[in-house]
Amino acid sequence: MRILAIECATEACSAALFDDGTLIGGAYEVLGRGHAERLVPMIGELPGKGRADRILVSLGPGSFTGVRVGLAAARALALAWRAEMLGYPTLALVAAMALRQRTGPVCIAMSGGHGEWFLQDFGADGMPLEALASLIPPQAAAKAGGRAFAAGSKARDLLADAGPSQTALDLLPDARHALLVPAALTTADLTPLYGRAPDAKLPQARA
Repeated sequence: MRILAIECATEACSAALFDDGTLIGGAYEVLGRGHAERLVPMIGELPGKGRADRILVSLGPGSFTGVRVGLAAARALALAWRAEMLGYPTLALVAAMALRQRTGPVCIAMSGGHGEWFLQDFGADGMPLEALASLIPPQAAAKAGGRAFAAGSKARDLLADAGPSQTALDLLPDARHALLVPAALTTADLTPLYGRAPDAKLPQARA
């Protein structure tokens, strides 16, 4: 089975193609912006133009635009190829990448919206130990106090005063490692994980 993985929920954009679990092509770029323009050409540069039997795509949390770009591309390709489509949480991929470098548990800290950080703890098996939270930096630092291992784009800030027994890995999600995400965390429910309440508020009904 060929699997195409798509990850563009953060400032990094990546795509990878696997054949029977073996990586046969992949690309990773830190763009900041421009995911919509780069993602499809990136997929087209993969072997066989990325054609696959299954598509794995990040559900977030992360950039609102990036999450939507990834999902839109995955849906279009799944329809064209009649491929199965599954989603996975972005922070779970970062945790899986971190756990290749040190045993867990690990606290994942990533840039969120409006200056907040996405925070979530994962066990040594890569499964979440708590619900995803979006916190302002002081709250995140207080919540993560005493953690020995953190990873993500805000890991070094989270463990700013890390001692010799603590590890902070500056990581962004990379589709080339998507198959490390525990199968139990992949889902056919493709509802985006935005990680925080929407900014827009419905108008209050008049009395």
